[in-house]
Amino acid sequence: MRPTDRGLDRGKEEQVSTSARADRHDGDSGQDGDSGQDGDGQVAAHATGGEDREPAAGSVHERSGGSGREYALLLFIGGILGTLASIALTIDYINLLRNPDYVPACDINPLVGCGMFLGTPQASAFGFPNVVIGMVTFPVLVTIAVVLLTGARLPRWFWRGMLVGTTFGIGFVTWLQYQSFTQIGALCPYCMLVWLVMIPMFIHTVARAAQNSALPAGQGLTVFLVRYRWALTALWYLAVVAGAMFGLGDRLLLVF
Repeated sequence: MRPTDRGLDRGKEEQVSTSARADRHDGDSGQDGDSGQDGDGQVAAHATGGEDREPAAGSVHERSGGSGREYALLLFIGGILGTLASIALTIDYINLLRNPDYVPACDINPLVGCGMFLGTPQASAFGFPNVVIGMVTFPVLVTIAVVLLTGARLPRWFWRGMLVGTTFGIGFVTWLQYQSFTQIGALCPYCMLVWLVMIPMFIHTVARAAQNSALPAGQGLTVFLVRYRWALTALWYLAVVAGAMFGLGDRLLLVF
């Protein structure tokens, strides 16, 4: 073979080798690109993992001690209404102390009124007027609601404290309802306003505490509490109405 032919063959071999190396480099780059895409997909799937969870389990923010707007607004509105009811009862209580003949504006008829409650032992269950409890606690709830609306995440001990506080509140309210229906035999408008807000605040606090693990509860119970919180509230309202009908009986006719 002539030297010229050998030089041509060697040049062809070098071109083939260079082309093969380029193909391998392209294949490796493609695999790296696919791997990067897979990694990005896994990261995205991990980042949005909360979306794949049962909705009732709550968002990452809620599970970490935060709250949705619904619960925060419930505390805010309930706290405002409870504070207003407490202020009104405090004014009537002071006026009655000054003038035993004072007739509160909420005294509508023999069944519905505030005056018949303020002078009873039940109105000072702990040795001081019950209205003091409302004047202290409801503004605190408004403050907590504002904090939650800012997006703050509160520690677990705080939610346990909320659970203890609302449990005490609903227990006290339930006792007052029993006293109202069976012992006093009348309905206090401002007291009923407090009942109205305490029931959903308690149920929703239990649901939120289960959601962020402040209240130890299985996933099934947590999902049930969160998903049916408003249904449970409605059932509780119906139970209170049934209790009033059973306890007051014919006295309910005085409303009409």
